[in-house]
Amino acid sequence: MDLKLFLLRFATWWNGATLNTLLYTRRFGVLVGHDQFGNAYYRKPGIDPALGFERRWVIYNGLSEASMTPPGWNGWLHQTVDTPPSEEDYKPHSWEQPHIGNPTGTPSAIMPKGSTLNPHPHRQPTGGDYEAWSPGA
Repeated sequence: MDLKLFLLRFATWWNGATLNTLLYTRRFGVLVGHDQFGNAYYRKPGIDPALGFERRWVIYNGLSEASMTPPGWNGWLHQTVDTPPSEEDYKPHSWEQPHIGNPTGTPSAIMPKGSTLNPHPHRQPTGGDYEAWSPGA
């Protein structure tokens, strides 16, 4: 591990797992699976006395960005479901779109028609069917 990565892991949490998280994972974590983004999911078997339920966590592949957790893994992490996606034989429906992270604040941000940030705003002109409301009228 180079010095820059060591310092980032020592001092920040948003650049990936901290050293404490990595040590805790190595000591107590049981790997449950990986998702399509390369994130690794862990659990500590048994009921955690401080939480009252099983402890589960993710180590992100790269920056710690919660929107990069697919729906199935998100449900498992938040105790909504007991079976992790790695143990299921789930096949997505034809109408389901693949999961993408939140692109807000990036060049890939979603800018619908009419957005003030859209480089080519296409606001619909009013068609004369709008009358402003005035109180008492």
